[in-house]
Amino acid sequence: MNMSTFKGGTHVPGYKELTQGLATIPAKIPNKLYIPVSQHIGAPCIPLVQIGDEVKKGQKIAEGKGFVTAPIHSSVSGKVLAIEKKQHPGGNFVNCIVIENDGKEEWAVTVQPNSNPEELSSEEIRKIVFEAGIVGLGGATFPTHVKYAPVENKQAEFIILNGVECEPYITADHRIMLEKPERIIAGLRYKLRSTGCKKGIIAIEENKLDAIEKLTKLCELEENIEVIALKEKYPQGSEKQLIFACTGREVPVGGLPLDAGVIVNNVATAVAVADAIELGIPLIERITTLSGDGIKKPANYLVRIGTLFSDLIEESGGFTGDIDKIISGGLMMGKTVFTDDIPIVKGSSGIVVLKKQLGVDGKEYNCVRCAKCVDACPMFLEPTTIVKLAKRGLWEEAEKNNIMSCIECGSCVYVCPASIPLVQYIRRAKLAIGAARAKARSNGGKK
Repeated sequence: MNMSTFKGGTHVPGYKELTQGLATIPAKIPNKLYIPVSQHIGAPCIPLVQIGDEVKKGQKIAEGKGFVTAPIHSSVSGKVLAIEKKQHPGGNFVNCIVIENDGKEEWAVTVQPNSNPEELSSEEIRKIVFEAGIVGLGGATFPTHVKYAPVENKQAEFIILNGVECEPYITADHRIMLEKPERIIAGLRYKLRSTGCKKGIIAIEENKLDAIEKLTKLCELEENIEVIALKEKYPQGSEKQLIFACTGREVPVGGLPLDAGVIVNNVATAVAVADAIELGIPLIERITTLSGDGIKKPANYLVRIGTLFSDLIEESGGFTGDIDKIISGGLMMGKTVFTDDIPIVKGSSGIVVLKKQLGVDGKEYNCVRCAKCVDACPMFLEPTTIVKLAKRGLWEEAEKNNIMSCIECGSCVYVCPASIPLVQYIRRAKLAIGAARAKARSNGGKK
């Protein structure tokens, strides 16, 4: 098997054996759900319901303004108890619509199957995807309909479905490829139709041979869809690295995948698209992996949006002992949270719980100038140089060294023998640069 890859990167232990062989199970639906109004890149949505309102499963309960947005739907039928702030998996606090589950599972009247999905126009497909509130389910949560929209003088030639899932511990995409491969292909067909693309690619890392074999066999009769096996390397699933590995094309600095003639979506997003177009079902649930040595029974759950981390942890038997970290997302790019009182959102591909480790002091040491971070960086940056500038608050110099091109994959941190939290410094600097840019815009361009 001829497998492609990208330049740079590193090899990290997968730790996927804890859940990769476990079939997805429906999580218990809690009595109370907390549905955040911010679940996509862009401004938060505005609630369409008030305290005391009765809602149905699949009913739109919040929507945003503008083009880069995605509405939010109730994942159960029940009563709105409150609209209150709660910590988001991303780390900030956002308003949540609190719904008391009545257990009736009554669908909203708007949820209706489409009798003739094959006759839908490109515009109709995009409208359905938008109304269903579908966003990128790999974690980026970019509104999916925006990627399908035509752009003047730009035409996508490839749609790549990302089934790489190179983050340690997470196996949600692996399970959906094994359990719903036909729905993945169906969703990709609709994507190709809505964009006018001629070629569809399903990209899967070599450590998922069962998924590669299953989807390759199903694609034998597909004239314009193929499966590409990629080498196991981190961060193979990152957008720019994925595009290069599959097509040999490079996304220009500051550019978008469309500038390289490519649209990238997650495999789970394709399933959500197929369900919305054919069945009329909005995005109200997703597969989330709960794993790590701090969990008694790791599992892959089909979980309703708004379910708390604590609900899943309890269903898995609770913690194994003293816990060091609860990570929202994967081990490399996820964010540590200080509580499990946090709701599952559309981008929640995984929760990793780790026990305390003896002999790990977490101390940062001086750089030994080994250049391992430079070798590992898939964006060909010099992380230590950038961090030195960031520590001194030299934002302009950091920009000149392409700090904004950093994808925050954590490869540099993983290989650093001095335990320098390079990504944390870079994130802080990028926030400062963003704030400076916003201030300059408000001052008419003056710094």
